[in-house]
Amino acid sequence: MNARIDATLEAAAIAELIDRRRTVLPKHLVEPGPDMEQLETILRAAASAPDHGELLPWRFVIVPFEARERLAQVFADSLLQRDASATADQVEQARQKAFRAPVLMLAIVTTSGSDTEVPPHERLISAGCAIQNILLMTTALGFASALTSGKALAFEGLARLFCLSPEERPVCFINIGTASRTKAPRIRPEPAQYVSFLGE
Repeated sequence: MNARIDATLEAAAIAELIDRRRTVLPKHLVEPGPDMEQLETILRAAASAPDHGELLPWRFVIVPFEARERLAQVFADSLLQRDASATADQVEQARQKAFRAPVLMLAIVTTSGSDTEVPPHERLISAGCAIQNILLMTTALGFASALTSGKALAFEGLARLFCLSPEERPVCFINIGTASRTKAPRIRPEPAQYVSFLGE
């Protein structure tokens, strides 16, 4: 009986944590960010993601502040490649995306490789689970987070900066910090909206 009660309490705590996770825009993520010990705890959570074949088809590259200028230039170059008429203000806005969150990292997935038994979509699902684990542990430690993407992910300059192999694809940036402001939680969809039974 005690084991059943403990499991119920644990499930309730996990449900509350999952419900508490929400996106906070990077411009609202400020210091303090997680320290090195907390960041290690956050990153260790990724290792529990399902991984068919134990391929470890994903990795994360942290962008420290001393490297943010290089990323900012990539964002600016990417914009100018897409739109040569971009204004100075637009270019600066693109650059500033590199400096917003205290912790910034790029999630990368290996979409192909020597093990052809594990298709790309399974590798991507594994990466998504690792990312969700990171977001949940970030929330558990009292920090806020956001995933960001954008057209710069397809820019060859970004691939060069992060030394991506031909088999690798950037998935998204993970932004972590302390929320300077939050918005009201969105209404979560009910299971009936996304679950059905075969044969119905």
